[in-house]
Amino acid sequence: MTTESPRWFKSSYSSNGGECIEVATNLVASCGTVPVRDSKNPFGPVLDVTAGAFASFVTSVKAGGFSAV
Repeated sequence: MTTESPRWFKSSYSSNGGECIEVATNLVASCGTVPVRDSKNPFGPVLDVTAGAFASFVTSVKAGGFSAV
């Protein structure tokens, strides 16, 4: 268990269009997870994603695996 707090950040690609998430990658080493939250609701629920799953997601996004709706 860690007492380290998440350091949240939003992508520099975010154009502030209201559909942004924030992640806290500083907990990967100590917890093995990447917390993810809705940037519009910073006190709302947080989804803890395993570091491996988050890395796979980022790789898929970069490869064009998801299309904009």
